[in-house]
Amino acid sequence: MADPEYSAEDVDRAVKALSDDPDRFAHATEIITHAAPSLQKVLNEALHSGGWFEEAHEQQISTVAQTLDADERERLLRMLIAEETRLGMFVGVAVGLELATELRKDPEQ
Repeated sequence: MADPEYSAEDVDRAVKALSDDPDRFAHATEIITHAAPSLQKVLNEALHSGGWFEEAHEQQISTVAQTLDADERERLLRMLIAEETRLGMFVGVAVGLELATELRKDPEQ
């Protein structure tokens, strides 16, 4: 069976459904809590193999660490954290979609 393809409208509809019913996360939270260590490893491998945490990332850390002005250092740090959060979410969703694909597979095949 081929993996499903999703349109932008499909994704928008799904995101809205998730936003409208926070209780839908209860079961997912239980499952993810159990799988967190393994998923963390998969996420880290995906980030590193995608080149997300290489030279440019290290340069950003150095820039923040070496900024003398405290206000500017705080601003840069907040930007770096926000960027890494977005990136982690992006890669995490991709990992989640692949995890869903694996969960739909028949283990007997």
